[in-house]
Amino acid sequence: MEVVIVPDAEAGGELIASAIAGLLARKPDALLGVATGSTPLPIYQALAARVRADTLDASRARICQLDEYVGLPKGHPESYRSVVLREVVEPLGLTEASFMGPDGTAEDVAAASSDYDRALAAAGGVDLQLLGIGTDGHIGFNEPCSSLASRTRIKTLTEQTRVDNARFFDSLDEVPHHVITQGIGTILEARHLVLLATGEAKAEAVALSVEGPLSAMVPASALQLHPHATVVIDEAAASGLKLADYFRATYAAKPTWQFL
Repeated sequence: MEVVIVPDAEAGGELIASAIAGLLARKPDALLGVATGSTPLPIYQALAARVRADTLDASRARICQLDEYVGLPKGHPESYRSVVLREVVEPLGLTEASFMGPDGTAEDVAAASSDYDRALAAAGGVDLQLLGIGTDGHIGFNEPCSSLASRTRIKTLTEQTRVDNARFFDSLDEVPHHVITQGIGTILEARHLVLLATGEAKAEAVALSVEGPLSAMVPASALQLHPHATVVIDEAAASGLKLADYFRATYAAKPTWQFL
C-alpha cells in the first residue's frame, strides 16, 4: 500500500486525475470505477478541466458504479446513477453508452446484484477503482463486519451512514435503508485501488485502515491485501498516522518512473 499525503483536497484531486490521465493514455478504453459523495468531486473537476482544455482524451473511457441505493427511481436526483451521470459522465463528454451500474429498482435485487458482478468481469474487470472511506472505515457500502471475500450484494445501511448521507436529501426519512454495493472481494479484483480521504473526521478510520490490523470491523483495511493500492489523504486525514513522516519521505524519494 502506498500512502501519499497532500496539502489539501484540491491537490489530492489533481494528483489522482493525473494518474487517471496516464491510465487513459496507456489504455484509452479503461474501465474506471467511480465513487460518489463530496470527497471525490475534486478528482472529477480536475478531469473535466483537462477535457475542456483538450489535454485529456476521455472519449473511449468506460465508467462503472461502486454502489446504488435500492428503491430510488433511476431518474431520482440522488440515485447514484443520476449522480454519476451528472458529476462524471456528462462533464467528461461521455454518453450513457459508456456507463454501467447495478439496477437498484429491480424486482429481484439479489439477482441484479449478481448480474452486475458478472457484468464487471465480462467487461474485462475494473482498471482503476476510486474509493472513499466512511468514518467507521467502510468502503463502498460494505459496513463494519462485512465479509472480506464478499461479492456484489444487497446491504443494510447503519444508522450512522444514513445520518451521514442525509445531507443529500430533504430529511433522514428519505434516505434508503438498503443498497447494492460491490463487495470487498469484488473491489479487490480491480487492478488499481485509489482511496481519497480528506478532513480530520476521517483521520481515525484512515489510521485503522492503513496501520491497524486487517479486520472486518474496518472494511477499508482490506486494501492491505491488494498489490496496487494507493491511499491519498490531506494533512487533516493524516493526523492519526504514526508513520506519517515515513510516508512523506517515501513519496519524496519515489522514482519518477513509478506510476501512482
